[in-house]
Amino acid sequence: MNKLLILVAAYAFAATAPAFAADTAAAAPNAQQEKMKACNAKAEGKSGDDRKKFMSDCLSAKPAAPAKPESKISMCNKQTAGLSGDARSKAQSECMKAPAAAAAPAKAP
Repeated sequence: MNKLLILVAAYAFAATAPAFAADTAAAAPNAQQEKMKACNAKAEGKSGDDRKKFMSDCLSAKPAAPAKPESKISMCNKQTAGLSGDARSKAQSECMKAPAAAAAPAKAP
């Protein structure tokens, strides 16, 4: 009876093992794997110690922080920098009420 239970358990395990293997193989690559892939592509043509150093530097590099957009308050302060008193207050108020795209100064071509 014990041999039968062990045989059934072994069969059940063997039948489900390929399903677990397939799940892990189909999983999306993680961030480190993506970074390794990108560094490998950039290291094309390098070899030996040069490649080893490049890969080490590439994999240890931190991603650049995205640039923060200028705040609306800061932008309005720059636009009203030469004004003072009531003129500055009125211009600040209008600038802050305007939509972000309209508040941005027009750039010359």
